[in-house]
Amino acid sequence: MDLTIHWTFLPHDDPDASLAFYRDTLGFEIRKDVGYDGMRWITVGPAGQPGTSIVLEPPALGPGITDDERRTVVEMMAKGSYARITLATADLDGVFARVRTGGAEVVQEPTEQPYGIRDCAFRDPAGNMIRINELR
Repeated sequence: MDLTIHWTFLPHDDPDASLAFYRDTLGFEIRKDVGYDGMRWITVGPAGQPGTSIVLEPPALGPGITDDERRTVVEMMAKGSYARITLATADLDGVFARVRTGGAEVVQEPTEQPYGIRDCAFRDPAGNMIRINELR
């Protein structure tokens, strides 16, 4: 079986702030920016990797989601406990410096973990946890 990760989805509550973070701070390309009925879906991805994308989407949309569930999702986003993604780089210290300088909320500075990786962590403007592992 030959599978790749094509899209993953992260919620956003401020499309312009999210766009600035992923484009300007992380250096991702904008693949699509689609608006509909006052909402925006923004697809971004790393340069040189056109087959891998992150879709930044309005939170808690879809049939069957109740108002209570929607409120819960928004509350979890505010706490930073709803969604996460792990990225990887060969230059963890350089990426950490760039992201910190870009104003992202630092959760963890580059750290050697007891389970064999070195990583750091930030929150994006919507509160999503962004972990960055060092490739070795």
